[in-house]
Amino acid sequence: MSSPVRRLCQAALIAGAALFATQASAQMELKIIAPAAPGGGWDQTARSIQQALTAEKLVKSAQVQNIAGAGGTVGLAQFVNSAKGDGNQLMVNGFVMVGAILMNKSPVSLSQITPIARITEETQVMVVPANSPIKNAKDLAEAVKKDVAKVTFAGGSAGGVDHIMAALFVGAAGGDASKVNYVPFSGGGESLAAILGGKVTAGISGVAEYDGQIKAGKLRAIGVTSPNRLPGLDYPTFKEQGIDLVLTNWRSVFGAPGINDAQKKALAELVDKMVKSNAWKEVLKQKGWDDAYLSGDAFAKFIADEQKRVEGVMKTVGLVK
Repeated sequence: MSSPVRRLCQAALIAGAALFATQASAQMELKIIAPAAPGGGWDQTARSIQQALTAEKLVKSAQVQNIAGAGGTVGLAQFVNSAKGDGNQLMVNGFVMVGAILMNKSPVSLSQITPIARITEETQVMVVPANSPIKNAKDLAEAVKKDVAKVTFAGGSAGGVDHIMAALFVGAAGGDASKVNYVPFSGGGESLAAILGGKVTAGISGVAEYDGQIKAGKLRAIGVTSPNRLPGLDYPTFKEQGIDLVLTNWRSVFGAPGINDAQKKALAELVDKMVKSNAWKEVLKQKGWDDAYLSGDAFAKFIADEQKRVEGVMKTVGLVK
């Protein structure tokens, strides 16, 4: 066989394989696990993935299942124990789960499931009710210095990014970070009710989760964790108020334990197509999420590094020994 003919045959085989992979993923009936109650960041991420995949016709169907509890570790345990070898499942997780595994002394870990990709990153915001006497981050810092026990923070699961942010704020304000008074909630709706009802001093979450309530005048943003102000949002940063607090909350997707190379490749290609789609770009714009796409070996290394970093921070602020 001559070289040009061989190259033509090879090209045809590659094109055929790509077409087969596209057709295979288009027939996939995908199950997306959100290891949290409805309303929070992981639930929003799972439903946004579902929306983008179906809008772009990348899968035959996509179903979201919520499994709440213990910072996602209940969902993780169920995923590890019941989804082995299933190439039609994805679990949403992220920064929160890394800390929750340590806090809850979880018997299961991220090393037991299959890393696919990091997909988003989000700036955190701290809010108070609009009628709160606390007007800015400096006011809250003064309250923390006066009596750390009397300042309560509401957020997601214990050991997650919200909990770590509360501890870092207390430490940056000059208080004892190991004594942070943090009230965890498994869903965004529950924590929002506690904040609006004045049951806690301040609330913490991703900017997108509280943006509507801030714009409606029900909540006041006292600080965001980005190094600079976010485009289009007039929310002060902690840094500009003299408080050294910069933090981002990343989210990712993992495949089930024990899937083979072909299944992992199919999921990776599916996520790759999704993050490059117009539907996903529109999701990022609507939610105020930053594109933080990272896949393959680079993502696996990121996870390993992040586990070490988060454990170090949690030990520093006294959340784990």
